[in-house]
Amino acid sequence: MTSTKKIKIIALDIGLKRIGMAFSYGEVVLPLTPILRKNRNQAARDVSEAIRQREAEILVVGVPLGGASEDEMKRRISHFVSLLEFDGEIFYQDEALSSFEASELTKDERDGKFDSVAAMIILKRYINKTNKA
Repeated sequence: MTSTKKIKIIALDIGLKRIGMAFSYGEVVLPLTPILRKNRNQAARDVSEAIRQREAEILVVGVPLGGASEDEMKRRISHFVSLLEFDGEIFYQDEALSSFEASELTKDERDGKFDSVAAMIILKRYINKTNKA
């Protein structure tokens, strides 16, 4: 892993209804408008376009570690990531409790901001871990 000081990074919190997204360049981490998921192909196109527009070099994807459904969720998330048009580095980051933390910061879970705040938390964890290494 390299320092993330001047690298454009997008993080994803992949859900069944929405895909939360966050972006960072340097120390700034911002939530982006989430992608409403009608089907996986449409969602993959929309996410790929967002990645291309922001010229992301790294993709950080939240995965749930632990729990009975961990393997199934990893498989689904990996499959979705394989549909993306992205040639950069991909890192998987534990998303444990990111939804809980997002609920502390965002009041209304239905507006989609919640999903992107969760992605922002996942991205901050990745940056903190990478900059310490």
